[in-house]
Amino acid sequence: MSDDDPFADLPDDPTDDLARAEQRLSTRVERRTYNKPVTIVEGFDDDSVDLGDLASDLKSALGTGGTVDDDAIELQGDHQDRVVGLLRDRGFAVEDA
Repeated sequence: MSDDDPFADLPDDPTDDLARAEQRLSTRVERRTYNKPVTIVEGFDDDSVDLGDLASDLKSALGTGGTVDDDAIELQGDHQDRVVGLLRDRGFAVEDA
């Protein structure tokens, strides 16, 4: 096989991208204790996405802390504008806030 394989960059399972695109995620910001903002991303299907890995990627990209709770990702701080772009870059459909 040649080093110029046009299919080398394709994912192992192309249906992963389809599952992501079919989900309709939503984001919102809640105020918690001491009026601290928390960005919440919800609307994930149960088995199609590893929420722990996605949360880790988002936390690293945003430089913030967070957790996965009740099939939603909670990020410390008001990152609603940035997280929508990051999720869309990863192939998710996100409702406009």
